[in-house]
Amino acid sequence: MKTNRKHGFTLVEIMIVVAIIALLAAIAIPNLLRAKISANDALAKSTLRSLSTASETFATANTGNYPADISSLTGATPPYIQVPYCNSTNSGYSFTCTMAAGSYTYVATPVTVGTSGTTTWTITTGGVLTP
Repeated sequence: MKTNRKHGFTLVEIMIVVAIIALLAAIAIPNLLRAKISANDALAKSTLRSLSTASETFATANTGNYPADISSLTGATPPYIQVPYCNSTNSGYSFTCTMAAGSYTYVATPVTVGTSGTTTWTITTGGVLTP
């Protein structure tokens, strides 16, 4: 007599697979979040350096006078910088700009410390970047 056995997975086998997937997700997700925060930090520093380079180039072309506002950098032909980052939020950081004829200060502040970024970055006249 031939017995008809059904082939398939048991409940225990399926639960083991689900547990393994959950364990892998628990390991991978925090690493991905840390990578995102690190990328946001790097982008904030890069943006500040771009703003500083644009301001220094503007001053070189304008007898040592720094731009008075962001439109001086974006409205030139050709523009010194393409995106007006001042008073905006980009990739988890808020950017504020203080500009005068003799100096500038650009600040990048994380929207949520520990989630979108780790440190408030500041760059001042001469391109000095400090945390």
